[in-house]
Amino acid sequence: MATTSYSQLHRCTPLSVSLPSLCSCPCRPSPSRTLVFTRTSAKLGNFDLFFDGNKRPLGLGRNGILARRRALTAVARAEPKNLGDDNANQEVHKGHKLSSNEDVVSEHQQKASQLKKRIFFGLGIGLSVGVVVLAGGWVFAAAVAAAVFVGAREYFELVRSHGITEGMTPPPRFVSRVCSVICALMPLVTLYRGQIDVSVTSASFFVAMALLLQRGNPRFAQLSSTMFGLFYCGYLPCFWVKLRCGLAAPALNTRIGAAWPILLGGQAHWTVGLVATLVSFSSIIAADTCAFLGGKAFGRTPLTSVSPKKTWEGTIVGLGGCIATSVVLSSIFCWPKSLLSAIAFGFLNFFASVFGDLTESMIKRDAGVKDSGSLIPGHGGILDRVDSYMFTGALAYSFVKTFLPMYGV
Repeated sequence: MATTSYSQLHRCTPLSVSLPSLCSCPCRPSPSRTLVFTRTSAKLGNFDLFFDGNKRPLGLGRNGILARRRALTAVARAEPKNLGDDNANQEVHKGHKLSSNEDVVSEHQQKASQLKKRIFFGLGIGLSVGVVVLAGGWVFAAAVAAAVFVGAREYFELVRSHGITEGMTPPPRFVSRVCSVICALMPLVTLYRGQIDVSVTSASFFVAMALLLQRGNPRFAQLSSTMFGLFYCGYLPCFWVKLRCGLAAPALNTRIGAAWPILLGGQAHWTVGLVATLVSFSSIIAADTCAFLGGKAFGRTPLTSVSPKKTWEGTIVGLGGCIATSVVLSSIFCWPKSLLSAIAFGFLNFFASVFGDLTESMIKRDAGVKDSGSLIPGHGGILDRVDSYMFTGALAYSFVKTFLPMYGV
């Protein structure tokens, strides 16, 4: 028990009142002091006047008995209230801390689960794509056609999203569905006809006529978005078929081809198109992986406002990984024979993959969505996985066909 002394005025006798000890820790406000004024009056005798910290009188009485009782009662009532408030504040604070901890743990668990899904389905997709590329022929063309059909459906759904339709008029649904089918047929036509130019021109003409002859008021935005869909989702992927299946010159220096089983085609199965496709695919995968890891570790400077998560540091690391993969695989496959050609091929693959990625990011940003779809758990839609390959096939085919003498053999 602590003793609290009070002031004396005039001819007052010092007064000491024993009050309960109050906690003075900084976690709660200190209790208000009570002042006692004792004065002697000829008529009233000794009386005490008490004031609390808010300058409110607590009592007035002879010899201070009544005032002392009221002061002690007020202090006694204030202490449990303060303790109760402090306990309540502590409980609320603990509740907030527990809630924050639970949110952090839940967020970490969600990220870990998302990463596991990405790794699991990424490995599955990688193995499947590897088998399809090795098979070649109609298997490869059919796989590309299936991916193109799903990607075209996702593209036209993005075009019809609320974020894009605010500034334009989307094409009718029947036109979108017809264009998706046309895009899916383009890789098959490329495989069996070798050329796609006439088919693309004819398809564009019929789609334009359908848009112009529709009921209502045709808009240029409908024509432009539809034509870009035919080009982006249909025409560009056809170059992968031309690269894999069209460049049939044998890669004679490839050691793996010499040991390839006869039942699977033997050495003749390993063509320039197969090697170029494997090197290009592997370089793109290395570029995406290295750019992601480099951005996480060193990313500071944003690359562009189209994709805020991409950084210059991650881009530089991705470029290094892409070129290194191209050089290493060119040494393994003995294609291309020139080191300078291998470096140029890696740089070209990286440039085209970044451009394709940013193009799809721009479409999604205007559409106001994070992913183009939900087909692949942990990865989003098919466009989210193949955006880096859209322009790469055309540039890779042009580079091998035009700039490498004898296809780099």
